[in-house]
Amino acid sequence: MTETRLRFPPSPTGYLHIGGARTALYNWLYAKKTGGKLILRIEDTDTERSTDESIQGILEGLQWLGITYDEGPYFQTDFTAEHVAAAQRLLAEGQAYKCFCTKERLDAKREAALAAKQNLGYDRTCRNLTPEQVAEKEAAGLPFIIRFKVPDREGMLGYDDKVLGRIECNYKEVDDFVILRSNGTALYLLCNVVDDIRDRISHIIRGQDHMTNTTRQVLLYEALKAPLPVFAHIPLTLDTKKSKISKRSHGEIVAVHFYRDHGFIPWAFNNFLVLLGWSPGTDQEIFSKEELIKAFTLERINKSSSIFNFRRDDPKFFTDPKAISINEQYLRSMDIAELAPMVQKELEAEGLWDEAYTGDRQDWFLRTLGLIRDRFHTLKDFTSLGRAYFADDFGIDDKPLQKNVLKYEELKSWLPTLANRYEQLESFDLAETERVPRELAEELDIKPGILINAMRTLVTGQLAGPSMFDILVLLGKEKVVQRLRRVDRLFAAASR
Repeated sequence: MTETRLRFPPSPTGYLHIGGARTALYNWLYAKKTGGKLILRIEDTDTERSTDESIQGILEGLQWLGITYDEGPYFQTDFTAEHVAAAQRLLAEGQAYKCFCTKERLDAKREAALAAKQNLGYDRTCRNLTPEQVAEKEAAGLPFIIRFKVPDREGMLGYDDKVLGRIECNYKEVDDFVILRSNGTALYLLCNVVDDIRDRISHIIRGQDHMTNTTRQVLLYEALKAPLPVFAHIPLTLDTKKSKISKRSHGEIVAVHFYRDHGFIPWAFNNFLVLLGWSPGTDQEIFSKEELIKAFTLERINKSSSIFNFRRDDPKFFTDPKAISINEQYLRSMDIAELAPMVQKELEAEGLWDEAYTGDRQDWFLRTLGLIRDRFHTLKDFTSLGRAYFADDFGIDDKPLQKNVLKYEELKSWLPTLANRYEQLESFDLAETERVPRELAEELDIKPGILINAMRTLVTGQLAGPSMFDILVLLGKEKVVQRLRRVDRLFAAASR
């Protein structure tokens, strides 16, 4: 194989979770680095659990992450005839055989083996049936499955893994595994190999939980006379209790759409995912797409499992702090022009968008984003913590209200006085907006911070934020004066 070809083959039995997304990302990065192609193949042979909703969720998750594919999506069920034909070919060549053992018989043998602490593998009862015996059982209408005939060889069966090195097991440890069910449908082990051969897959990057399949699939490649792809088994992602993360155990907090819906920046989340099992060999944590494609290698993938430190007990840092930290860094450093359309979507969703923000108020909008983003964690903060910049109906947090306003009864007269002086200003600039409260504080013989902190609370609803005077100039005289005069309402509401 001269062309690098990789695949991402999700099962549409639920949403795209972060483990699957990371696998897709690693495949995408390696395809981009090598100038290869990534194929999307939906492995939908589990017809009872596969749903159209899950397929759509997978496609939307990949689209949000920006993980593109060059071919597909292909659907595994479209190639059922190929899977069955491969099983029949192996049967005809003597590399597989019909097994007539009933489930009850197999269960009984398994129980006996457990009791005797023996190997639980299939005992090959039907492996050496004569053609006459097979014909007799078929004539009697007995159902059968098709098992692959593991070669009777001495020595070790193995393959070279780009992450874990040489992987081997004794041929005698591999039992004759099922490749075709009694209903005539092929099992994942065979389907996966047949599809990868057809799609000319050169590299298989997947989780270490697939390693038990890989050894048997190596035998299938050999039996089907196909070249073995390069394998790279990536570490599992565990929770803080060292349990594998799963949709069933952890819920939507491990779903890609959870992070989309909580205001994460797509590439920032990719940046987090890639570090969840891969290291660049340097201290660098933040990568552009180009930098990451250049730096990514299979050899730098960790051998040991990674820990996803999700936190359900903290509403602010509701997920892995590293994910939050990387998202914050992107918010603070990314080009404003790139950030603007992301914030626009958030504002539109909350009914806060003004078409003027792409018209005659575009400069104001971009300056606002540049001013307020430094203290934000996710895109959602622009419509919650930053709501006061885009609407007048913002709430005031109780902590700054108690600390900065209600604590001083005199503010009921001080702030309207301040508002009147601001209203009379001809130039509402940085110098003037700072001069006025400082002069008033000197007249009142109080610390300027009392007035400035009270202003912040009434104007933004927050305890902290950018420079107060930058905020005042940005919002403009009319809006600032109007908000300062609301102080009476706050005291009246508090006294009820």
